[in-house]
Amino acid sequence: MRGYFVTGTDTGVGKTVVSAVLAASRGWGYWKPIQTGDESDTATVSQLTGCRVWDRGERLPDPVSPHLAARRVGKVIDVDAIVAQSPFKDGWIVEGAGGVLVPINDNEKMIDLMVMLNLPVVVAARTTLGTINHTLLTLQALRTQGLDVAKVVMVGDPNPDNREAIQDYGDVEVDELPWIRPLTPEGVRAHRL
Repeated sequence: MRGYFVTGTDTGVGKTVVSAVLAASRGWGYWKPIQTGDESDTATVSQLTGCRVWDRGERLPDPVSPHLAARRVGKVIDVDAIVAQSPFKDGWIVEGAGGVLVPINDNEKMIDLMVMLNLPVVVAARTTLGTINHTLLTLQALRTQGLDVAKVVMVGDPNPDNREAIQDYGDVEVDELPWIRPLTPEGVRAHRL
């Protein structure tokens, strides 16, 4: 296997921490092809894991969806150019921006990039109320495009009822990852996914 593409049911669900744990536990590299906002997920994963990183792709200053962040600086994101920059030779964790249907440009969404990279997908999801619907919709969108869903990782306080519902209705392996507080390299290395 070349790696995983980590997506989320939406933004702020823990994709970067899931990516860090996956990279650290496997000794794989990390790449975020599209980064919006001033905070660098690449720098965060590098600090938490010490893994190799591929810091190429679109880097846009506004913390909004990729299509809007690009528009605000007078650009159009070229998905083919991003794929051409991919570092794939061996194991890599690739982290998406936002959820699967977030627009990248006027014609392509994050799911289109995922199809082009053709990696098994890990879905980061909340454990709280609303996660069943969001997660099942995400799984449906991924499978409609023929993508292989490796697993769902529920991030947060354990919720056995939500976990069971997603596992059963989504027909998917579900792992759990508690909030890592404080978020340190030792905390990341203490978990495996």
